[in-house]
Amino acid sequence: MAQFAAILQRAILDKPVVDNTGITSRYDFDLAWTPEENQFGGQLPPGQPDSARPGLFAAMQQQLGLKIEATRGPIDILVIDGVQRPSDN
Repeated sequence: MAQFAAILQRAILDKPVVDNTGITSRYDFDLAWTPEENQFGGQLPPGQPDSARPGLFAAMQQQLGLKIEATRGPIDILVIDGVQRPSDN
């Protein structure tokens, strides 16, 4: 599930995704949903969306029994205050 959460965060959604399921086993599954304009960084896969399929959040709950909940919490970030070229010595 941690790998699935990472894929959701990196490729599909524009927000951090945290795995709180506690599931550590590996699973093979197919998830069918209709992508929305704000998913995949706005670069939707080619072809016409299948409007008969549910949205991502409904599909996850219906097909996998997983629920995504929006919450607030701390996240790790890296802040770069400035950059300088290294000296020649």
